[in-house]
Amino acid sequence: MTQFKEIFESRYTWIEGFMRNVRRYPRKTAMIYPDKNREWNYKELNIEVNKLANALVADGFKKQDVVMIHLMNCPEFAFAYVAAQKVHGVCCPTSFRLSAGELAYNINDSKPLVFIFDAAFRQVVIEALALATHKPTHVVVVGGKSGDGIVSYEDYVKPHSEEEPPCTCDYNIYDETTRLYTSGTTGRPKAVSLTSINEVLSAHDVMMHFPMSYKDVTMNTTPWFHRGGIHCAGPCTIFYAGATLVIMSKFSAPTTLRYIAQYHITFVIGVPTVLEELADEQERKGYDLNTLKGIVTMGSPLERSACIRYQRVLTPNIFNGYGTTETFWNTFLRPFDLPAGAGTAGASCVDDDVRVVKVYEDRRAEPDDLVSMDGTEVGEVIICSPAKSPYRYYNNEVETEQKYYKDFIYTNDLAVWDENQFVTIVGRKDDMIISSGENIYPTEVEAVINTHPKVKDCIVTSVPDKMRGQLVTAYVVRGDDSLTPEELDEYCKQSPDIANFKRPRLYRFVAQIPFSATGKKLHVKIKQTADHDLKNGLLYRV
Repeated sequence: MTQFKEIFESRYTWIEGFMRNVRRYPRKTAMIYPDKNREWNYKELNIEVNKLANALVADGFKKQDVVMIHLMNCPEFAFAYVAAQKVHGVCCPTSFRLSAGELAYNINDSKPLVFIFDAAFRQVVIEALALATHKPTHVVVVGGKSGDGIVSYEDYVKPHSEEEPPCTCDYNIYDETTRLYTSGTTGRPKAVSLTSINEVLSAHDVMMHFPMSYKDVTMNTTPWFHRGGIHCAGPCTIFYAGATLVIMSKFSAPTTLRYIAQYHITFVIGVPTVLEELADEQERKGYDLNTLKGIVTMGSPLERSACIRYQRVLTPNIFNGYGTTETFWNTFLRPFDLPAGAGTAGASCVDDDVRVVKVYEDRRAEPDDLVSMDGTEVGEVIICSPAKSPYRYYNNEVETEQKYYKDFIYTNDLAVWDENQFVTIVGRKDDMIISSGENIYPTEVEAVINTHPKVKDCIVTSVPDKMRGQLVTAYVVRGDDSLTPEELDEYCKQSPDIANFKRPRLYRFVAQIPFSATGKKLHVKIKQTADHDLKNGLLYRV
C-alpha cells in the first residue's frame, strides 16, 4: 500500500499526462492558431513550453512560485500554463477586463515572480504595476518590443534551451498548479488554488461527460482565464486528452462557423449568448457543420424555446453545465436531457453531490437540511466536489471558513429542485427582490419575458419604492422595434408562469445587457444602472 500511495501521488499529475501525449503523439496536431496561421504538434508544443520553462528557471523560479498571465486566448497562454507545471510552480491567469486597481490587488495578493501580458493591455498593466507594492522579477510583453524595464516574450525565451528543464524538488498531486480569481461581484475576488489532482480529475470529468478523446478537435470561445475556459475543452483537458485545440482570441460568429468546417472541429464551447449569435449566423449563411459532435454551454440555463432552436439550427447535441470557479461544473444536461430539461441546471455530475438546503436568516443550514423536492420550495445550492475543488482559497482563511462547511461549498445561489434532483436556479441571495413583503427572483421573471416573440433578451432587477419597498424593473433588448412596455405588461399579466405581483412595473429598452466573462447576467451592475436611471427619469412606468 505504501508503494502504491507513493507512485500514485507522484505520478498521477497533470504534467505527467501531458508528457505521455508528447511521447505518444509527437507528430499529432496539438494546437492551431488561425490568427497567425500557425500550428504546433505535440513535439513542437513541448519545445516551446521548455523554452519558457528554462527561462523561468534562469530567473530563479522555484517550487510554488507564481507566473501571472494577463493574456487573451493565445499560444503564449498555453505555453505558460504548461511551463509553470513543468517547473512545479503556479500559473495564475487574470481577467484582461480588470481595471488597474483590481489588477494591482491580484499582483499584491499572489506576488508573481514573472508577469506576462498582452501588448493590447499595456497601459492598464503599467498603471497596475505602479500601484502594486509587489514588483515581479521580470515583466514580459507578448506582441510588443523590449524596453522601459519590460522584455518582449521572444527576447525572454530566445536564449534558452529546448531541452527538458531541470527539476530538483519533489512534486505530487496535492501541489498547487493553477490559481484562478473569482469574479468578485460582491467584494474582493478570491483566489482559488487548484491542485494537480484537481486538474487531472477536471479533465477526466470533461472526457467522461462529452465524451472526448484524443481524436477530437475543440474550440472554446470563452476566455481561458476562468474555470470554464481553461478546463472545459481549454488547455487543461485538451492537452491531457491528447486532442487538438483551436485558439479563438476574440469571439466572432462567422469565424467560429467557418473554423468548424475548416478545421473539422468536433466540440465548440460558449455561453448562451454565443449560441444565439451562432444560430443567427447559421440561419443566414448555412455553414457546413457536419463534423460537429456537440456544443457545450455554461454560465446560465438554456430556455426551452432557445434550446429547441439551437438543436434544430446548429446541432441536436447541446450540453449545459452549471458550477462555480471553486468546483468547475457540478450539474450537467446532456442532449438526451433536452429540451425537456431546458431551464434547469440538470442533476449532479457522476462524482459530485449537489443539494438544495433551507435558508435561515441567522445561520446556514446543515448539509442534510434539505428543501422539499417539489419544484417550488426555494433553498441554497450547496456542492460537495472532492475531485475538482481544493476546498480552500489562497491567502484567505476568513472566506475559506465562510464558504466551506462540512465538505460542502455554500454557493449563495438560490434554487428549487424536483423529485429527480434536477436543480433550477432562481437567483442569488443578494439578487432577490422583496416587494410588498413577497420574495421575487429575477430569473423567473426573465424566463417569462424572454418567451415573448418580440424579445431578444432581458435582465430583471429592482429599484427602491416607498410603498412596496422595491419595484420590479426590466431592461429589455427588443427583437422587434414595435414592442412596447404596455405590450410586455399585458403579456406578463396573462402569463400562467408568474403571479401578477411579480410582473415588472418599470421598463427600459436597451441595445444590450451586461454579462460577465462567464456568460452570467450581471444583476449587481444592472441594479446600479437602474438606481441611476430612476433618479434621472429614464424608466418607463406601466
